Amino acid sequence: MLALNNVEVMYDDVILVLKGLSLQVPEGKIVALLGSNGAGKTTTLKAISGLLKTEEGEVTDGSIEFLGKRIDGRDAATIVRMGIFQVMEGRRVFEHLTVEENLRAGGYTSKGDGNLKNKLELVYNYFPRLIERRNQKAGYLSGGEQQMLAIGRALMAKPKLMLLDEPSLGLSPMLVQEIFGIVRKINQEERATILLVEQNARIALGIADYGYLMENGRVVLEGTPEKLQDNEDVKEFYLGLTDVGKRKSYRDVKHYKRRKRWLS
Repeated sequence: MLALNNVEVMYDDVILVLKGLSLQVPEGKIVALLGSNGAGKTTTLKAISGLLKTEEGEVTDGSIEFLGKRIDGRDAATIVRMGIFQVMEGRRVFEHLTVEENLRAGGYTSKGDGNLKNKLELVYNYFPRLIERRNQKAGYLSGGEQQMLAIGRALMAKPKLMLLDEPSLGLSPMLVQEIFGIVRKINQEERATILLVEQNARIALGIADYGYLMENGRVVLEGTPEKLQDNEDVKEFYLGLTDVGKRKSYRDVKHYKRRKRWLS
């Protein structure tokens, strides 16, 4: 469904962030894009969704194809109409609008694809907690409820491809488990294709069908969740486990030096 081929992204004509990035997202699958802060994960999503221009960024080389058509260079509104919807990091709900008004705003991007009432029922089915909050201003919701609302608003658009940027950010472990379970359920029941950006490798690989690991604007490792989880480098640096399965201290993990072959 989605293919990035040797993509380079530059900000302000001087800062090279993505350096020949290539990845694929098959239809109906969840693909996890993992990496630490500054790896280029969010920039990758913005390159796909057309939001780079708002930050003086652009794709300077390579290509991005969605359903066989190049989309690099197209504006964000056109890309949304093609069926790509990004759930931004930090949730970004319309705080002054009610929960239902937020959801309706998402639904207007897909006119003719079912009525708003049916779409609302679909969202409330996945996020029943939002029913209780439907007339409440979104700014007064908890962090977990706002994340549910952000994903629900994306679902209202009936996207062919959903881009999720750090959905676990700032949430308790219990809420993270709940939301990721719902994301997997949406994927299975609605056949929604999802590109998931996450720092929490453990939870992301728990629901993904395939994964890519980024460092410094490049993919340094890819494979099935099982392959990535069994990789000693991933275990030690991203899962915080030693070879014998013991937790490393924060100090040890922070100063860990990855093996030279990763950067070759």
